[in-house]
Amino acid sequence: MAQDIQTSPKPAGISLETSQKSWAWIGVSPFFIFALLFLILPTLDLMIGAFQDAQGGFTLQNLANLNTPSIKSAYWISLKVSVASALTGALFGFLLAYAVVLGGLPQWLRPTLMTFSGVASNFAGLPLAFAFIATLGRVGLVTVLLREFAGFDLYRTGFNLLSFWGLTLTYLYFQIPLMILIITPALDGLKREWREASEILGASRLQYWRHVALPILWPSILGTTLLLFANAFGAVATAYALTGSSLNIVTILLYAQIRGDVLHDQNLGYALALGMILITGVSNGAYIWLRSRSERWLR
Repeated sequence: MAQDIQTSPKPAGISLETSQKSWAWIGVSPFFIFALLFLILPTLDLMIGAFQDAQGGFTLQNLANLNTPSIKSAYWISLKVSVASALTGALFGFLLAYAVVLGGLPQWLRPTLMTFSGVASNFAGLPLAFAFIATLGRVGLVTVLLREFAGFDLYRTGFNLLSFWGLTLTYLYFQIPLMILIITPALDGLKREWREASEILGASRLQYWRHVALPILWPSILGTTLLLFANAFGAVATAYALTGSSLNIVTILLYAQIRGDVLHDQNLGYALALGMILITGVSNGAYIWLRSRSERWLR
């Protein structure tokens, strides 16, 4: 009887814990509902639409039309812009993060840089395009100041903000801060004991970075670069507001096929979007895999 009295509270405790876990799901339900309505269902809809004609019948013609010269050119330009902005953003972002984390700079610079990076990484679209036009456009502030006070005409050098390099430069405004935000925790994860051990063994700073630090950070660096690539490849608002139709990239072509009056072909737009999903999906999948590898060392 004593044993029965001692063990009787256990089922009640287990039942309460189970009840608490079931209630906890209510807190995350808005996230799953949002993901279902605005991510999963639209993705399924465009995947189905990519294999349909205007009458709703099954066809592979939309995928075959992706092989046309204009569409291949749009994908190629988008890939080049994404690669250029991702590599440049990763390089400068890593150097800035290294400077504030391990470079011995004043402590107040780190929270200042991180705060700015948090804001700038989400600053895109029409405001960003207008800011660059007002700064580096033909009558932009910096362009006029260089011409009036330094006698340097930026546009005589062949620079054009509404071009490949102009769009790449604009993308760097949010690519570099995003790299800083993601790579900073990885730099923080480098243990002081690793540097001290390498110094005890007689390694120079260059040897430490070559044989210890960079091999550990490499998955994080490469993974973040892939994330920057996907971020640039899927950007549409900034490119459309900055260049309009003067630069043939796939996101602007996609917008023209779905919403335009001249090139309107909704199902071809779905096929374009499907190609973009495959490219960004592979990039993001590689980023997640590389991040999991780097976390083994940085825990």
